[in-house]
Amino acid sequence: MAIVVGVKFKNIGKTYYFSPKDIEFKEGDGVITETVRGVEYGTVVMANKIVDDSEIVQPLKEIIRKASEEDTKRHLENLQQRKELVKIVNEKVKKHGLAMKIVDAEYTFDRNKIIVYFTAEGRIDFRELVKDLASVYHLRIELRQIYERDDIKMRGALGPCGRPCCCATHLQDFEKVSIKMAKIQGLSLNPTKISGCCGKLMCCLKYENDYYKETYSKMPKVNSTVITPDGEGTVLSNDILRLQTKVKINLEDGTADIKTYPLEKINAHQTQKEEDDEE
Repeated sequence: MAIVVGVKFKNIGKTYYFSPKDIEFKEGDGVITETVRGVEYGTVVMANKIVDDSEIVQPLKEIIRKASEEDTKRHLENLQQRKELVKIVNEKVKKHGLAMKIVDAEYTFDRNKIIVYFTAEGRIDFRELVKDLASVYHLRIELRQIYERDDIKMRGALGPCGRPCCCATHLQDFEKVSIKMAKIQGLSLNPTKISGCCGKLMCCLKYENDYYKETYSKMPKVNSTVITPDGEGTVLSNDILRLQTKVKINLEDGTADIKTYPLEKINAHQTQKEEDDEE
């Protein structure tokens, strides 16, 4: 067990644990910490708390100090200069004719380094760009290539649902999303219907996947034969949310009737789970 403090370095993104040493923190406190990027200003989102060692990534770094008024002032000044940084970097990118899109640029808290985030379809030789920027700012320049999901997470956007994208509001990490999740949920497999602003599959496909996956495995296979209260029939479709199955029943006079039955009222010869196991 260890006492930790949860810190975020942006309004969105992951919460990192630090050792509070002997300092008592509360939510909203500004802190100065040492990270892999250098010295940074962060905000406490979880006050001193005892957590299990299994939740901690060792070694646990210590918070350097609570942020002073001067620290907060410097942090705000750094944020205010980000637009100007992006503007300058974009001008240099255009000058060098590089096929890259600048997403963001920022100073580290101690202003010893500038970090530039960009997207590109392939590898970019930005050595001349770095030299050019270093001659302007006389600081260490670090360029980081990010991907479409990270781009939307940093800049924010409205999703197909009309709400701000999940990655830009509450998701700390991206989880694996697959086309099979959309198939199980009975959604259109048209990429434009199930893709987010980043062009990748929507993160929300994951949210209810456990329920759909469990229920899907209990449903009869489409086109398989089932026994219903009205006799034997062929499965036409399944309604996972209502736990109902639509069945075509062949009548003695040669005609057919289509009826919908609750899942518990039918006896399936083959379920979707058995189909998946065969695959």
